Amino acid sequence: MKLSAEIKAFQQRLGYEFSDPELLVRALTHGSVSSATRPDNQRLEFLGDRVLGLVMATALLEADKKASEGQLAPRFNALVRKEACADVARQIDLGAVLKLGRSEMLSGGRRKQALLGDAMEAVIAAVYRDAGFEAARDVILALWGERIHKVEADARDAKTSLQEWAQARGQKPPAYVEVKRTGPDHAPIFTIAARLQDGTEAQATAGSKRQAEQAAAKALLEQLS
Repeated sequence: MKLSAEIKAFQQRLGYEFSDPELLVRALTHGSVSSATRPDNQRLEFLGDRVLGLVMATALLEADKKASEGQLAPRFNALVRKEACADVARQIDLGAVLKLGRSEMLSGGRRKQALLGDAMEAVIAAVYRDAGFEAARDVILALWGERIHKVEADARDAKTSLQEWAQARGQKPPAYVEVKRTGPDHAPIFTIAARLQDGTEAQATAGSKRQAEQAAAKALLEQLS
């Protein structure tokens, strides 16, 4: 199978060259452009999620041999959640080689967090199917890199911490209010206010409501401390 120059360049960014390049092409094929003869990446995504989970669970155990399950679980979630996979996908410009239908391309599919995260998991599965677990592990550890050792800060759930802070002081749980929404429909930007019962609040802006809420909660916690 002859690969385009863009796919060859992507393999270099990925740090892995496929023996069976059709696996990579399938991993990059979104459902919007699939057909009976061109399967999409959903099955590979399912497998890649499990491979990533095993690699990260093992890496975390090795990185901190004294950590309890309660400490490891939020770190694990921070490393394997869709946002983390999408961040890694952006790091290697995976969006540039995604195979999308016209409607998905016009709606900004190459930048969508869900599509990037899913495709990153599919690419991991493609490496696993092409060369086995050790090859997939090496690719994952290289791409996630220092995230594994710096995950403690990312693992902290700011919304949960803020709610615990409020409850400890007899207040109602914080409210999250959408202050503003800007940008096109396919790539909205949200400004969210995290607001306590006494009126204290902090705002943050992000490309998804979840990220904006977490950032606003973190900003409010920093303000309170």
